[in-house]
Amino acid sequence: MNMFEISSILVSISAALMFINFKFIKMPMTIGVMMLSLIFSMLLILLGGTSPVIALSVIIEGIDFNETLMHGMLSFLLFAGALHVDISDLLEQKTIILFLATLGVVFSTFLIGTISYYLFNNLFSISIDYIYCLLFGALISPTDPIAVLGILKETNSPKSLKTTIAGESLFNDGVGVVVFSVILSIILSAGTHFEASDIFILFAEEAIGGIVYGLILGYIFYRLLKSVDNYPLEIMLTLALVMGGYSLSYNLPYHIHVSGPLAMVISGLFIGNHGKMFAMSEATHNQLFSFWELIDEFLNALLFVLIGFQLLNITFNLNFIYSSILLVPIILFIRFIGIKITLLLLGTRNNLITGSSYVMTWCGLRGGISVALALSLDSSLKNNPEIYHLILSVTFIIVSFSILVQGLTSKKAVDLLLETD
Repeated sequence: MNMFEISSILVSISAALMFINFKFIKMPMTIGVMMLSLIFSMLLILLGGTSPVIALSVIIEGIDFNETLMHGMLSFLLFAGALHVDISDLLEQKTIILFLATLGVVFSTFLIGTISYYLFNNLFSISIDYIYCLLFGALISPTDPIAVLGILKETNSPKSLKTTIAGESLFNDGVGVVVFSVILSIILSAGTHFEASDIFILFAEEAIGGIVYGLILGYIFYRLLKSVDNYPLEIMLTLALVMGGYSLSYNLPYHIHVSGPLAMVISGLFIGNHGKMFAMSEATHNQLFSFWELIDEFLNALLFVLIGFQLLNITFNLNFIYSSILLVPIILFIRFIGIKITLLLLGTRNNLITGSSYVMTWCGLRGGISVALALSLDSSLKNNPEIYHLILSVTFIIVSFSILVQGLTSKKAVDLLLETD
């Protein structure tokens, strides 16, 4: 099958699952679609080696999920998410967002990596080096903006809390990818001596470079938008920003090797705030924002269908399942500790009401980015297939729990937990 035929099948399935969810199940769209795709995958597995099962498995196996999400869909989703965030609200919560999106991710990476190392090796007798556990910690630590932003629309939490969760998830995604890339670089450079300064330079190049690049992109396209008043052209300009700008960060012959996700967040914030105020007419603003909202909804549906269908090509064993079940509460507790420490350090400067730490813990969902990063290890860990399957299986189970269980109970959790001291 060519790419158009594969895309046609996936879009048709996504539309069918969205329709079923909207008409009959009435769950939040991302949760309902993923749950239905998981059920569909389980039914196909039960059917065994029938032609439809084999055909769909071949289609899913032929899709490079990491390439599709990390080097395709993610740029659109992050830009669309950031476009709708009010930067003045974000600046009010800038300190806690900065702490959680940087130190929080690093703290979580090392704590999850250390605990999972002893868990895998001692409790389940799975031989795995510490550096691979740190890699797992890096990919599972960030909360996924794609999952989080969709869920927050369904809750009645205070604006300051919504802004903090949304802002943290937008930025810690980019930081998490950078931390993951640094650790993977160390693994792939086995035998090469790494100084602390080398790691810092690599991190700064990706993270700080991504932020600066995003500001430059945002300003250039802001000036272009300001010079015209034609909404079809202005929508095309924002598409050029996302597609061309993201590609330049990673895969063109003369790419600049900075964090594309962070660049998309920054440029989205710039266009969505400064651009909306000074470079767009009311007609352009309405059309452009509606266009990106549609893109966001469409790609979200497709993404969560793809996550559900990954079940067809993941290898599980009992040790993987048991370790995942143990790690779910451990990861939630580590996130809670990181948030609590941050809130205690900031004191009254966090502007959050009582119980916010519990809501932030439960509503900090893991999503497609974690699965994509785990799948990206296929080529990097060819010599360690057992470690690859371990990381992928555990990641998939944790992400499934996060979206289906945490996501499904988020609205009730907000009402309950905000009353908790």
